[in-house]
Amino acid sequence: MINRSIFLVGPMGAGKSTIGKLLAAQLQLPFADTDKVLEERTGADIPWIFDVEGEAGFRRRESEVLEELCQGVCQVIGTGGGIVLLEENRRLLQKFGHVVYLQAGVEQLLERTSKNSNRPLLRVPNPRARIEEILQERAPLYREVADVICDTDDLTPKQASALVAERLLASLSQ
Repeated sequence: MINRSIFLVGPMGAGKSTIGKLLAAQLQLPFADTDKVLEERTGADIPWIFDVEGEAGFRRRESEVLEELCQGVCQVIGTGGGIVLLEENRRLLQKFGHVVYLQAGVEQLLERTSKNSNRPLLRVPNPRARIEEILQERAPLYREVADVICDTDDLTPKQASALVAERLLASLSQ
């Protein structure tokens, strides 16, 4: 039934990695996380890449990882929150997979990201304002590429994974 990879897109803190792992297990597919693959390939963490190469350098590397994963086995892929910023990436997502937009409100995103210092874009005096900016810029792009949209607010990762699987399988059977 699932013959193409499943890409999870959405802002940082929406649950792409956590839900992605659960979804992959549920669908008996491998899981990949673009950020983790990028870190493994470069031997450097995301904040270091941002510091040394800037956001443009990071986005270039992220695109290379996405292109490589698109050529691989059918799997669940958690993407970086900004992967949709480049038109080339949006085309790849739509061409090579089923795209699920994991949506969450500002409060949930703030709560979920507050404990993780591995988020260079949130190293600012006002993380709430930054999250709001990011959502304003990216939400239309997430919607543009999405085959399925799931709101993860107030759901446990297991509940969100079940919802994604249900909606994804329903959309594939149409």
